[in-house]
Formats: sequence, structure tokens, C-alpha cells
Amino acid sequence: MKRLEGKIALVTGATRGLGKGIAIGLGEAGATVYITGRTLTPTDSIEGSLEATGSAVEQAGGVCIPVQVDHSDDGQVRSLFDRIESEQSGRLDLLVNNAYAGVSALKAAYGKPFWESEPSFWDASNNVGLRSHYVASVYAARLMVPRQQGLICTLSSWGGLSYIFGVPYGAGKAGCDRMAADMAVELKPHKVASLSLWPGIVGTELMTQFAAELEAVSADPQAASIREGYNWETPLLTGRIIAALASDPNILRRTGQVQIVAELAREFGIVDENGNRPASLRSLRFVLPFAVPALRQHPEWVPDLEVPWPLLLMGALGSPKA
Repeated sequence: MKRLEGKIALVTGATRGLGKGIAIGLGEAGATVYITGRTLTPTDSIEGSLEATGSAVEQAGGVCIPVQVDHSDDGQVRSLFDRIESEQSGRLDLLVNNAYAGVSALKAAYGKPFWESEPSFWDASNNVGLRSHYVASVYAARLMVPRQQGLICTLSSWGGLSYIFGVPYGAGKAGCDRMAADMAVELKPHKVASLSLWPGIVGTELMTQFAAELEAVSADPQAASIREGYNWETPLLTGRIIAALASDPNILRRTGQVQIVAELAREFGIVDENGNRPASLRSLRFVLPFAVPALRQHPEWVPDLEVPWPLLLMGALGSPKA
């Protein structure tokens, strides 16, 4: 029996990219996976669709139920959960908050200070993102709390700790982490877990396109590492990690915490789609080759040891200082 067989999961924003990989990873584990997105059927003008993801999930061994939802519309989100409640007798075991509509805005604003972008950059980055994650969590909790079980997993990023893609992005990701932690306080007495998950650099379709468009002459080490695809993860790795978390009988010991995909992969013995296991972005195996590009061809020469947060924040990461 697969470890998530009989479990009901919902992955928001699953037409492509990280959401698609997560849905496939849950399908591998045998879950019944509801997926949402705005594009139901494939088109020539838009890459990715719910139907394509649904086929991939079922090929991986799961059951997939595509539902066309615009997560900027609270009414559509409520109808989605009403449907799950009706079709699954009130059961929802896992919510993955992944829907995000800010990638195009991030690309347009990349390299600019915030005052050179329109104020609408904030909404583009955080409406279908932080806000929609909260709305979905409200309705998921209403199904999970009466059953005294469940996991809400909110996709966030290292941008919640360190400057990456600009002010609205960082504020939104920090908000995701805080939201997951505070939800955990209120949900833990009801045996429902809430955590925030940080993938590394994920080679989605949009990230691959973004890397190709970065100027080759840029001296920015962050841009250079993105162009090279250094230490990238595939979306499937995050899906496999979430499947492991959702099947963990002691998941409440992690509730309220930020969990890092690469570190969980090492802990659980999980490998990526290509059989590799990427290093955590706070591992020496990532940090040293990031600073010394010549080491990127042989990262195995560098110990896979985590750099203490205080040292990391003094150097590569620039978090707010007290």
C-alpha cells in the first residue's frame, strides 16, 4: 500500500512549475489530489494546464481531480472547498498553499529599486500568494479541525529571510512564514499541523526562461548562479518531501517551523528526479561554490555541513538587523 493511499490532498496553483511537481509527488505516494489553476485545457498561447497535470499525476499512480479556480476570487475558493467537503464526506488531509501569480511582475521589476516600480507591484506579488494562502487555509481548517487531523503546508522561500526579488516579494514570503507559525499556535490543540516550506532554486519553466534572459555580462553572483542552473532542484523533489511530511505520524513536532526541502531530503533519504540530492542553501556545499565558481563543477569536494545562521546572516544573506 502506498503511504498516502486514501488521503485527500489539495494543491493550489498546479498547472505547471512547482505546483505540478508537488501534485505528481503526491500522486506517486497514492493520494487523491485536487489541483487548481486558471487554465483547464492546453492552449498554444499558455504553457501548462490542469488537464496536463492531471494526466501526469495519474500516470504517477495517484487520482487527480482538476478544478478551475482563480484564487483572486474568494467566492471561487469557497466553492472549491464546498465541493471537496461534499465529494469527500468532509475529509481533507493536506492543503498545499502554492498558487502564486507574481512571477511576471518579478521579472519586470528585477534589478529595479522599489520606487521605480508601480505600487501595484505589491498586489501582483502578494494577492495570489500570501493573501490567497490565508483564504485557502481558513476553509481548509474548517474541514480539518472537526476531524482532529491534517497538515497545511505553505510554500515560501529564502526570500523571507534575505533580499532576493525585491521588497514586495520579501515581505510576502516573510508573511507566509509568520502566517504558518501563527496558524500552528491555534491549530495545534486540534492536532492540525501548519508549517512553511522553503525549496531551493527550483528549475521551473518560468525560472528556466528567466535564467536565459539574464544578461550574460552581469557580474552579480546571484544572477550568474541562476544562469548556470547551479544546485537547482526539480519541482518533483518538493512533492516527494511533502508526501513524506504528510505521512509522518509525528508531524506535530514540526508544526510552526520553517522546513527546508534539501535538508528534509537528506533526513528522509529522498532523491530528486535525476537521482541527485541538492545541497541546502545554507550548506557549505552551496555557499562556498556560490562564492567560488570554480568549485561548482565539483561540489562533492565541499562538506555538506550547515553554516550557523549568525555567520550566514553576516555574509551571503542580508536579513534585517536588530
